[in-house]
Amino acid sequence: MTDAGPVDEVRTGPARRHTIRIAGLLAIVAALLLAVVASVAFGARPVPLDQVWMALTAYDGSPDAIAVRDLRVPRTLLGIAVGAALGVAGCLMQAVTRNPLAEPGILGVNAGAAAAIVTALSLLGITAPGAHVWFGLVGASAAFAMVYLLGGGQADASPARLAIAGTAVAAALTGFTSAVVLFDSAAFDHFRFWAVGSLANRGMSVFWQVGPFLAVGLLLAAILGPGLNAVALGDERSRALGARPVRIRGTAALAAVILCAGATAAAGPIGFVGLAVPHIARAITGPDERWVLAYSALMAPTLLLVADVVGRLLGRPGELETGVVTALIGAPFFIAIVRRLRITRL
Repeated sequence: MTDAGPVDEVRTGPARRHTIRIAGLLAIVAALLLAVVASVAFGARPVPLDQVWMALTAYDGSPDAIAVRDLRVPRTLLGIAVGAALGVAGCLMQAVTRNPLAEPGILGVNAGAAAAIVTALSLLGITAPGAHVWFGLVGASAAFAMVYLLGGGQADASPARLAIAGTAVAAALTGFTSAVVLFDSAAFDHFRFWAVGSLANRGMSVFWQVGPFLAVGLLLAAILGPGLNAVALGDERSRALGARPVRIRGTAALAAVILCAGATAAAGPIGFVGLAVPHIARAITGPDERWVLAYSALMAPTLLLVADVVGRLLGRPGELETGVVTALIGAPFFIAIVRRLRITRL
């Protein structure tokens, strides 16, 4: 019997990594299913578990059935869609900018979408979330472009410069948004329930209105996986492999903006999900963007649904908004990343 040689050790490395990825993916799917069950079963209104089952299988129009089937089920489906959009958008932004701090909220994209949607509410009286997506798309694109230019306009711009530029742009857009709603009470009434970031009071109509946009963005992201791996090697090497880095980055940025616009129009500006999830996914899967995207698309809705359930239970008989809970989770994570990077050059 002979000892395993170097070739066998090299072969077991990728095989072990693949096994870890598959096992992790199955674990995340199981966690997502548990989060879905918890989201349907628990809420601000206590409903016995047997009544939850009856509401799903034999709807009778009772208050408990309405709470479960008409409120929690659409809320859960929307949470899955919005969470996947935010997680994948964060992953794409980090890949495109090569910036570990890139995230829709930190880069001002959420603030841009919010400012555009408030403009639609105030000036045009548009309240349908499906119409908001178009305004959110324009606002998110403009905000991302401003942050990119202020941060240096280069693919390898300093993470700190992009974070500072995003903070500045977000502050300016938030000021504009506050000024608009301050002088328009009707817009304020719609905006104040939306601005914190929440899945509450969103029916299936909202899901179907923003669903096509989120589906397009997620499809583009899935197609871009191999190209993002090539771009990560550098422009020259990626071109040698037959990739087109400029087109890949542009398409990835477009997909991220579509996802952010759709998610923000549906649930408001929910922050830090797109920052934390890709880092956790990358720690498990390694640098392969195909796996990071898949993990992000599953982990982010799990995190969002858990945050939503926690907000419902902590705030009984009311509820704590989902955006508040994710901020409480994400802010320490953001600080930890900055400390780990030890950024000294601004």
